Amino acid sequence: MKKIGLFYGSDTGVTDDITRDFVTFWEDDNLEVMEIGDASVDDFNEYDTLILGLSTWYDGDLQSDWEDFFDDFQTIDFTDKTVAIYGLGDQIGYAEYFIDGVGILAKVIIEKGGTVVGYWPTEGYRHTDSVALIEDNEDMFYGLALDHDNESQLTDERLKAWIIQIKKEFNQVLQEA
Repeated sequence: MKKIGLFYGSDTGVTDDITRDFVTFWEDDNLEVMEIGDASVDDFNEYDTLILGLSTWYDGDLQSDWEDFFDDFQTIDFTDKTVAIYGLGDQIGYAEYFIDGVGILAKVIIEKGGTVVGYWPTEGYRHTDSVALIEDNEDMFYGLALDHDNESQLTDERLKAWIIQIKKEFNQVLQEA
């Protein structure tokens, strides 16, 4: 399988820890991991398959490195690219902004011709709103929702299930191409 680019950003180290766990659970050597603060548009152009990781801050803000890169991110041509996104948020303290970052990135990817995979059910979460809700199916998020603040005991289980899911979806997209 071709190399997959995994780009993530972390302010407090939690997304960094989750990303390390993700890589461990992935169990294949086809991931190339890069912090978004060190990335360029050219780095994104090297991959047809991408995984993005970020947290949402405060009132729906992107993680700071993603925020700094966002203008460049909006210039990327995602045509023929398949992207999965995982996001961290606080569904209790910031219930109306839960994993907004996932939705912010997903909408740009779709607008720029990309395919987003890895939709995740909203069932079991206690948020009140989210930009990450799929507009025509609000029972699903655009990507994996992790609330390490309030449900850290579910993080590994959710990561492992999502990895199985996106590997199948990535393979399906490759077969259809």
